[in-house]
Amino acid sequence: MCAVPMGTAASVVRSRVELADIVRAHGDGYRRTHRLATVQHRALRAIATCRTAALGGHRETCDHCGAVRLSYNSCRNRHCPKCQTRAKERWLAARKADLLPIPYFHVVFTLPHDLNALAQGNPRVLFTLLFRAAADTLLAFGRDPRHLGGTVGVTAILHTWGQNLSQHLHLHCLVTGGAVATDGARWTASRPSFLFPVRALSTVFRAKYLAGLQRAVDAGQLTFAGGTAELADRRVFTALLGRLRTIDWVVYAKRPFAGPEQVLEYLGRYTHRVALSNDRLVSLEDGVVRVTWKDYADHDRRKVMALAVDEFLRRFLLHVLPRGFMRIRHFGLLANRQRATMVVRCRQLLAAPAPSTVLDAADVIGTLLRRCPVCHVGHWVVVEILPRSLATHGPLPPDSS
Repeated sequence: MCAVPMGTAASVVRSRVELADIVRAHGDGYRRTHRLATVQHRALRAIATCRTAALGGHRETCDHCGAVRLSYNSCRNRHCPKCQTRAKERWLAARKADLLPIPYFHVVFTLPHDLNALAQGNPRVLFTLLFRAAADTLLAFGRDPRHLGGTVGVTAILHTWGQNLSQHLHLHCLVTGGAVATDGARWTASRPSFLFPVRALSTVFRAKYLAGLQRAVDAGQLTFAGGTAELADRRVFTALLGRLRTIDWVVYAKRPFAGPEQVLEYLGRYTHRVALSNDRLVSLEDGVVRVTWKDYADHDRRKVMALAVDEFLRRFLLHVLPRGFMRIRHFGLLANRQRATMVVRCRQLLAAPAPSTVLDAADVIGTLLRRCPVCHVGHWVVVEILPRSLATHGPLPPDSS
């Protein structure tokens, strides 16, 4: 990999290359030469066929000017950069009803990179442990009478990538700036700019995660192969745990949000983000993909990195989650089983009115997309359903996006 700052002579002019173009051009070759999990095969196939005739679609006519267009169906795969907008907006609309008129804190829990190889072979186990250890840590601090003495609310979002698409396993947690007492009789607010001591959070998080990892290996839940094969030896695994206990685990808290509107804006940036958005792709030329990235170690400078296409696909596929794995989870007073009743109770304790009903943003987007861009008056009306294309050879039809 090589990297250069954007704007230098070595920079390149951005083109219209998209992730789907790269997958269509090189995905089959990569699959033939690399061993992939079923979910990775499905992700590549979905991205390659998204909004093409392979998935079917419909023909539409404007009910005012008579313009005609073909619109192909989306793959709706959660790793596809084109298919997240409506899902994100619907999720945000649902969460708006849960927001309280209080400060919220952003706390990030990061796993040491020493665990990356183990996570690649056991993603479901290690990711679940990350959720559980982080949530248990926050809930334990919230219940401690030295802090809040009650139950906080936590929304946790898993991200597995860094800016350069390398594996960087971390959890973004949105935490209520206060807690409801165990008996539900009172609300205790946190200090305006302080939730919990970060170093103490890190120590407890590390202990909880490593204890969970030990239980997982004792229960035979971990698979050791390839680069982690030696960990099947209990002495080697114990030595790994010992090393992990001696290093600092990164936990940091950002400044609290000013209000619910800022919380929603934040959530919109993180909830349905995928490892790579199309607007970061610069070019695909001679088997080399050029991608923009932000170098946090160099004062957040934006740079361009060049990756061989196989390395680019390898990095992208690191971030394909196990099938059915929930990457957004709620804990404490926001846990699914009690969220509705707990939010109502918190509003009562805070003397806060119920949230106003708002139009679903996803429906607003859908309405705008149905507006004819030719005459700006009429709306698209479906006049014909186009079946899926069964062709499996030759290039895919043009993308209708």
